Amino acid sequence: MHAAGGYLVRPPKPNHSNMSVLIVGSIALDTVKTPFEEHADLLGGSASYCAVAASFYSPVNLVGVVGKDFPQEHIEFFKKRGIDLAGLQIADGQTFRWSGEYMLDMNVRETRSIALNVFEHFNPVLAPGYSETPFVLLGNIGPNLQNHVLDQVKNPKFIIADTMDLWINIAKDELLRLLKRVDMLILNDGEARLLTQQTSLIKAGAMIQAMGPRFVAIKKGEHGCLLFGQDEDFFSCGAYPLEDVHDPTGAGDTFAGGLAGYLASAVKGDVTFADLRKAVVNGSVLASYNVEQFSLERMRTLTQRDIDDRYDSFRLYSHFEVIE
Repeated sequence: MHAAGGYLVRPPKPNHSNMSVLIVGSIALDTVKTPFEEHADLLGGSASYCAVAASFYSPVNLVGVVGKDFPQEHIEFFKKRGIDLAGLQIADGQTFRWSGEYMLDMNVRETRSIALNVFEHFNPVLAPGYSETPFVLLGNIGPNLQNHVLDQVKNPKFIIADTMDLWINIAKDELLRLLKRVDMLILNDGEARLLTQQTSLIKAGAMIQAMGPRFVAIKKGEHGCLLFGQDEDFFSCGAYPLEDVHDPTGAGDTFAGGLAGYLASAVKGDVTFADLRKAVVNGSVLASYNVEQFSLERMRTLTQRDIDDRYDSFRLYSHFEVIE
């Protein structure tokens, strides 16, 4: 196996002439406790993190469901980010709620409670025009729902799916059917080992590719990400070094959203492994900002200058060559 060289490209400025990303997933109200702080009724859910991160690079079409209790301020935040909400369903009932607690080691988290509420009966129906969105990011929802979305899209350019251990345990057959339909799977190291029953992540990545997706990204938390391509292409990307992590919730979704948004903004032809290397780094930059505050609060104040500055710092830390 040969390692691909490290090449970074400066993140593109947001441009609404860029291709759009269709993002489908959960939208939630979270309660998060760390050893130092606890906050309730925070904006959360895979689709929220993915959509906001992607919006720094490209237009976003969001599909999700919330209850009548969902705060208007979060709706306005999505709109401020330029996220199209024609696919947002507002149903009778309460919004999906999740509560979790992080240990002193922020990589260790316990779920304290889950109330699916309106999300229990979520049926993702694409709004007019959404079916032709060129880039598709299927957030962490049941693989049956992810397959249902793919049944509605038309000639997508590139499809990315996220998953989790729950679906591997209770819906593996449906997940395996999904993997034959997507271009890229994103999952963490524990999920990769669970899916393949392999301790080696290198072997796990190759095995997952054999299940269908041409590309696989295995997230390793604070230790970065492994990217697997065709013809033994391989790229290892470290995480941006941070002194303080306030809330790791949604870091993986932010990574996925930044990755998808970057591809939609920068790729005009077929997606190549070189494109994905750059997308992984851009996703990592967005994720590094997101963990600096609870929920998506850091994303409310994040600027293009911030992204550029951290991108340059990332390059210096990692000794990458820059392609202008």
